[in-house]
Order: sequence, then C-alpha cells, then structure tokens
Amino acid sequence: MCGILGVVATSPVNQLLYDGLLVLQHRGQDAAGIATAQGQKFLMHKGSGLVRDAFRTRNMRNLQGNWGIAHVRYPTAGSAYNAAEAQPFYVNSPFGIMLAHNGNLTNSEELKLDMFRTDLRHINTTSDSEVLLNVLAHEMMQALRERPTFDHETIFRAVAGVHRRCRGAYAVVAMIAGFGLLAFRDPYGIRPLVIGNNETANGTEWLVASESVALDTLGFKLLRDIAPGEAVLISPEGAIKSQQCAERPNYAPCLFEYVYLARPDSLMDGVSVYESRVKMGEFLAQKIQRDHADLQIDAVIPIPDSSRPSAMELARVLNVPYREGFVKNRYIGRTFIMPGQAVRRKSVRQKLNAITQEFKGKNVLLVDDSIVRGTTSQEIVAMAREAGANKVYFASAAPPVRYANVYGIDMPTRDELIASNRTDDEIRAAIGADALIYQTLDMLKASITACNPSIEQFETSCFDGCYITGDVTAAYLDGVENQRKGAPKQSDDEGGQLDLNLVASEENA
Repeated sequence: MCGILGVVATSPVNQLLYDGLLVLQHRGQDAAGIATAQGQKFLMHKGSGLVRDAFRTRNMRNLQGNWGIAHVRYPTAGSAYNAAEAQPFYVNSPFGIMLAHNGNLTNSEELKLDMFRTDLRHINTTSDSEVLLNVLAHEMMQALRERPTFDHETIFRAVAGVHRRCRGAYAVVAMIAGFGLLAFRDPYGIRPLVIGNNETANGTEWLVASESVALDTLGFKLLRDIAPGEAVLISPEGAIKSQQCAERPNYAPCLFEYVYLARPDSLMDGVSVYESRVKMGEFLAQKIQRDHADLQIDAVIPIPDSSRPSAMELARVLNVPYREGFVKNRYIGRTFIMPGQAVRRKSVRQKLNAITQEFKGKNVLLVDDSIVRGTTSQEIVAMAREAGANKVYFASAAPPVRYANVYGIDMPTRDELIASNRTDDEIRAAIGADALIYQTLDMLKASITACNPSIEQFETSCFDGCYITGDVTAAYLDGVENQRKGAPKQSDDEGGQLDLNLVASEENA
C-alpha cells in the first residue's frame, strides 16, 4: 500500500503535490517524494519519514514546474530502512522517465534476471518499483525501434509491453521528459487509481491519485476511475489521451482497500468507502442476531478510526447503545503499517487510551475493521478489562486473515498472521476475548457490491488464499517469507539510486 499523485496544472504544482501527499499520508508513513518537471529538466526531493518531516521550505522552492508526481511509501518489497528506495525512481533513457508505483510485482526477481541478461539493464536497489520503471523504459525503446515516431501510440505500445511482462499489482504515475504525464493500472485493477480535472481561466488542470479524497481536498472534480489495463497520457499543456492496453483486462479490485486501507471519504471503483463500511456493520449485526443471540451486549465500542462506520451501523441494527470508549492520540501513526511487532505493540498503548466509565461493569462489544497479526487486538482487549469491563466481545468487519498478501499489503509471512494456523476459538483465546465474531467473505463482498453491483470479482487472497493473477505458487510464498525473515536491516546511508536531492541542492546553492 502506497499513495501516488500525478498533476498537470497551469501554475506551479509543488504545493499542490505536497498538500495531496498530506491527504494520502494514511497510505504510507515510511518515506515521501515529489518530482516536478520544468522544461526538459526533472527536479526531485525524497526522504524518510512523514511528509512533514521529509520536506523543508528549501526543498519545496527547488521543486519548480507545472507538472509532477508524488509518492508516500509503505514498504512491501525492498528495504524499509533504506532511504534510497523512496520514490519516485528515475531512469535517463529514453528521454528520461520518473516513476512512482503503488502495489507489488510478483515476478520481480525473474524480471531482474531478464533485464540484466537480455535488456542489458542493471537494477540498483531491491525495490520492485525500480524493476517496473526499467521494464517500462525498455518497452518504450522497443516501441521506438518498431515505430520511430515518438507519440502517444508509442507510449501505449510500451504500456502494453509492461502488461505482458509484469505480474502482480501496480498503479503507476510517470513523467516522460518533454512529453507528459503517464498513468496506468494493472490488468486486474487491484490497486486503485482515479482521475479528475479542474477548469481554470488558463486551461484544464488534471490530477491522478490513489484515492478521490485527494481530488476533493485539492479542488478537483472526480471524473472516473482509470480502468484495469488502461493508460492515460496527459501533455504538459493539458491535452489528454487514453487507451486500453491490456489484452484481457479483468476488474478485480482489492477487497482490503475497503476494509482498512482507504479513507472513508474516498470513492474508488464507483464505491463509497464509507457506505461500504456501513454495510459491513449491517451484515455483521445480522450474523450476531443469527449466530450469537445469547450475547448480552451493553454497549458497542469501535476501535478508532476505520471501524467507526461499521460499529455505528451494527449498534443501530442491534438496538444497542453506541459508545466511544477509546481516545486516539492522532500523533501516532497507523500501527498496522509500522515495521516490527515490538514497535506495533508499544504504539497501541501510546495511540489509544480507554475511557474507564464506558467499560466499568459492562459487557462491551468491541468492533474493529479486521484482525491481522492480533497484536493490536490483544492489547485492546486487555485495556478494556483493565478499565473494568465485565465481558469483552470482539467483532471483526472482515473475515479471518489467514494468508499472505503479495499485491502490496504488508502481510507477507503466514507466521505473523494470528489466524493462519488457528481456529476461530483459538484466536478468541489468543486475544483474550469472551466471544469472537468474524464477518463472512460472502457478506464482505456483498457490502461492496451493494454499492456498485457492476463489480463481480475481487482480489481476496488474504482471506481465501486465491491469488487472482494465477502465478503465485507455494514455492513463491515460501521464498517471500524466507527473504523477509532473513533480510538484514539497512541504514539510511546505504547505496541506492542516483541522489537527485543532492543534484537539486547543488544547482540551487
């Protein structure tokens, strides 16, 4: 999970991109980067940490130009500790390309070997995003050899080549020097990507983003989702062209985006994230009425923030008081996307504090969006008991997360998933709850299709172990897990990609 932006405007875009990254900060807290184009020149700054920590006024002044891309990083492939793997990435041929990517390639190791032996390209980091960039660059060179005229058709042929070679999930924004902003989405549409515009006195401005909330807050009008396999090309002057570049596109968005990843005020794939979470609460309440009618519930309490819409609707359907029992420290990041169990466990207590009056002597039903590693759930149940709860029931708006996710969500090792080798009752005992209620997968899907019936298929691998791209084997999963377990921590000053931060600072000194 990462957040990406691409803007073509009629005035400088540095502040626009920065503000957009702040809105998408929930999609990545590890690193941030912005690249802009002025004439034939790229300017870039990227660094570790939150957006507010990665940029200073001097950095923003250097980012000149009326079009650019931006990225917030949440590491799933590569090193979480190496600042050189922050995005965007850069390659100087053909013409010069900057790229930012949300998702994860499942055949990146194979592609690295192919590019070294056949394409004669070297990958200098462990990031699959650099692999994707070099595949795009190579396919563009191939398209130019076949058709020497460099125009939108050449670029769309290159994207078609990317679709043929790359497997996995990818939503991409890229800048091609002197030519324009390119955005495209994998043939399954696993990771989200939307496009909108803004009419000004000087012309039409365009914005591509991971979520529609970025368009809303920046004053752009949402037009539509970029379709699976589709590529959109926008010139620096604002002319736009689009084309389907995949041979067999198949709409299958990631179900976990609606459960947890996206902001509730976003619209993705024609679905209101908020409305879908309300539906999750409705269906979860129906399951409780059907299968757990014996529970004596005095209050329904959400785990802030993503479970709140589900909890409110669940309380309404059950006709049980809805109460706010936890106060959230908003200066602590999202614990799900923090690297390391010890860091996550410690940050739960720092992030949430129980309101004793809402728990003391009560049977409470805690509602969370999902249970992944179980670290947060264990700590929260313990906090409820410490606050004086009589009984603590726990409900998840999502089914058990039993399988690794390889499409851009940090669930790569089954050993880390509390549900991977446990029954529901064993999970209940592990988190210390008196009862545990999970949403069913069918009802979770129904929560989304109730908002947009045209979506007939989803990427659901973390729940059912079915990998939509068809290339994920047991051997591949074992390799990912072994690589993760044995990966050494890297420091921020280890070698990596060409540091354009230094170039920009020297030129503007």
